[in-house]
Amino acid sequence: MITGGAGFIGSHFTKRWAAEHPGDRIVVVDALTYAGDPRTLADVAGEVILVQADIGDREAMERTLREHRIEVIVNFAAESHNSRAVLGPSVFFQTNVLGTQTLLDAALRHGVGRFHHISTCEVYGDLSLDSDESFTEESPYRPRTPYSASKAGADHVVRAYHQTYGLPVTISNCVNNYGPYQFPEKVLPLFVSRALRGESLPLYRSTGNRREWIHAVDHCRAIESVLANGRVGETYHVGTGVEASIAELADLVLSELGLPDSRKQVVPDRPGHDRRYVLNWTKIRTELGWTPSVPFEDGVRETIRWYVRNPAWWEPLLERTAVTETQWG
Repeated sequence: MITGGAGFIGSHFTKRWAAEHPGDRIVVVDALTYAGDPRTLADVAGEVILVQADIGDREAMERTLREHRIEVIVNFAAESHNSRAVLGPSVFFQTNVLGTQTLLDAALRHGVGRFHHISTCEVYGDLSLDSDESFTEESPYRPRTPYSASKAGADHVVRAYHQTYGLPVTISNCVNNYGPYQFPEKVLPLFVSRALRGESLPLYRSTGNRREWIHAVDHCRAIESVLANGRVGETYHVGTGVEASIAELADLVLSELGLPDSRKQVVPDRPGHDRRYVLNWTKIRTELGWTPSVPFEDGVRETIRWYVRNPAWWEPLLERTAVTETQWG
C-alpha cells in the first residue's frame, strides 16, 4: 500500500514499483486533495488499485488493509508545502501527525510486516551558510516551521510505535526533490510555469540560501534499497551532496528557456525561511550500496523541458494554488 501515491514522489514510486515488481498487488491510497492527481498514474491505471481515502480515516484504513491483505505500507501521504503551512498550519498537524498515527494503529492491528515512513531533511532545522556541517541520523530535531514541526512529530510517532509496540518500521529523510509531475506551487515548476506565461520568477530576498537537491527517481531508488535491505527500526538519510541556491536554480531555468536575468524578481522572505540544510548520507551508501545516478544540471534541464512539453498537465492545476509568493512582508 502506497499512501500519497497520486502525488509527486509517490506517483514516481508507484510507477517504478509496478515496473520492477509486476507480480505485486499495489494499492494506492490518496485523499486526492489539491495536490493529488490521478493523471499522474495514467501509465499504470490498469496495474494498481486506487482508493480515495484520507490516512486519518480510521475505518477506511482498516478496511483497505483488511480487504487487500496489505503486507507493506510506504507512507508518502503528507501536507508538504512550507508556504501553505505558514498560512494554515492546522491541516499539516492533522494529516502529518494524527493521520500518520491513525495509519500506524491500523498497521499494528493488521500485522503489517513493514511500515516505511517518508520524512524530510527539514526536521533538523537549518545550518549556517558558511558552515561545512551536515545533519546525520543522530542529529537533534530542531524544526523551525509548522510544516517541518509536523513532519518531526510524525517521525517521533513512527519511532514510538516501533519501540513501544514492536511495529517493524523504517524511516528515510530526504533532501529537496525535483522532477516531472511536481505540483506547480513548488519552486522549480513555479519558476518554469511563470516563465512560460511571461511572468517574473519570485526569489526570496535571501537569494543565497541553499538546498541539497535530488531527482525523484533517485529518491525512489533509495526507498527500494531501504525496503529490500534496510534494518528494521533504523533511519536512513537520502542525499546527493549537490547544493544550489534558489538564485542558481532560477538561472538554470532562464538559461534553458533563453530568457534574460531581468525576469527575476526579489520578494520578501517567507517567515521561517531556512538558510541551508544538507544531509550526511554515508549510512545508506555504506550499508545498502545506494548512490544517486541523475546529475543535477542534466536532471533539472530535462525537468524544465518536461514542463515545456506538458502544459496540458500543469496548466489546469494553477487554479488550485493558494499561495502568492510575493505576499510576504
